[in-house]
Amino acid sequence: MLDLTYETPKPKVIAGAKHDWELVIGMEVHAQVASNAKLFSGASTRFGAEPNSNVAFVDAGMPGMLPVINDYCVAQAVRTGLGLKAEIHLTSAFDRKNYFYPDLPQGYQISQLYHPIVGEGEVLVELGDGTARMVRIERIHLEQDAGKSIHDMDPALSFVDLNRTGVALMEIVSRPDIRGPEEAAAYVAKLRQIMLYLGTCDGNMQNGNLRADVNVSVCLPGAYERYQATQDFGHLGTRCEIKNMNSMRFIQQAIEYEARRQIAILEAGGKIDQETRLYDPDKGETRSMRSKEEAHDYRYFPDPDLLPLEIEQAWVDDIAAALPELPDAKKARFIGAYGLSEYDASVLTADLDAAHYFEAVVADAGDGKLAANWVINELFGRLKKEEQDITQSPVSPAQLGGIIRLIKSGDISGKIAKDLFEIVFTEGGDPAQIVAARGMKQVTDTGAIEAAVDAIIAENPDQVEKAKQNPKLAGWFVGQVMKATGGKANPAAVNEMVSAKLGL
Repeated sequence: MLDLTYETPKPKVIAGAKHDWELVIGMEVHAQVASNAKLFSGASTRFGAEPNSNVAFVDAGMPGMLPVINDYCVAQAVRTGLGLKAEIHLTSAFDRKNYFYPDLPQGYQISQLYHPIVGEGEVLVELGDGTARMVRIERIHLEQDAGKSIHDMDPALSFVDLNRTGVALMEIVSRPDIRGPEEAAAYVAKLRQIMLYLGTCDGNMQNGNLRADVNVSVCLPGAYERYQATQDFGHLGTRCEIKNMNSMRFIQQAIEYEARRQIAILEAGGKIDQETRLYDPDKGETRSMRSKEEAHDYRYFPDPDLLPLEIEQAWVDDIAAALPELPDAKKARFIGAYGLSEYDASVLTADLDAAHYFEAVVADAGDGKLAANWVINELFGRLKKEEQDITQSPVSPAQLGGIIRLIKSGDISGKIAKDLFEIVFTEGGDPAQIVAARGMKQVTDTGAIEAAVDAIIAENPDQVEKAKQNPKLAGWFVGQVMKATGGKANPAAVNEMVSAKLGL
């Protein structure tokens, strides 16, 4: 899986007082399964409901209530595994993780430790500088989420909302292959993009539907290469886990701070204690939460209420056959089929709705490069100004395709097209009808263009002499003609006519 055929990024190096240090990062991404019901009950997963209204008896830990597996959540985990090119285990099992959760009434969490549903996979993480890192996925397991403790509603009391209790989570565990803060954020972004394409998680980090635990350690140069050669973690430094990160920006800030904190301790002769930490974005620092527990501290044992989960290969094959085109494949197709640059293809495939919009424009306009230019530069820029996303665009793919067809036919110039786009964006309407009704059609009559050129030349003899000495100044005449014709003259015809008249 590590046979890379592309240039890999260099590890982040932080200069200490005594040595240079390298970062080593592994991540545990918790993705809420996109489902209407919870993992072991039929209670709703709707966000924003009244506190403690989406709670079934089994979620509340009522005596005698037994969990029943939600097969749709299982299918979503399998779908995610296939999207990450991972091994799907036909037999998996659930375990009880015993720990005090104030907002998990059962007193334990049902998870998968020994036999996860998804095994090893990989995800290609592309960075803005043209490099890419293949990050290995160790496993994906299903587990139930805990509820939410609320401490700021009363000075003396804490409150518990159990609505999230029992919601299905996929915990996606990576190998320690990530080597810098930017890579970590890009890795989470890529996972989010893939799951949005698959429809297995809505990726909403603000609501906590996607969050990450970040394991950070530092080592001296050369140590990581020895780990790669031997897979012996002893070559790496002691890691600390930063819990519940739900912002790409905060992930990067937390890693940077934590790495420097560890370097300062090591260079002062101290040692790193393995622990769980929290990031305080207001202070820009991590702080200790608790000592890091090992698996035996949780007293895992097989859940006696749930039989081992057995699925059939034919079922997995059916899910695989129905997978949508994923981001990497779509990007490659956009480059090959439409002649786009890698950058443009990346922008257009970053969001599935944007990719669908673009292809609808191409289908209408028949020109991939021109469609990409208008979608990325004009439409995206205008939507950003209005703080809207592509699903809110007042310009439909058919309307934008119509504008592009008018450009290709020569009916309007690029300048007129921008004016037309603004009209369609703010007022709506059919582009061709707007052009006809408002007299926006480009002037292609060579007689009319010649008359305008002759008039400008006759009025500016000094400028004519300068242009003959410096042909670059011919552009001034082109601009004057375009101004005189209200921007409606065909620019190519004007350029040709000016050059001919000036003898250039």
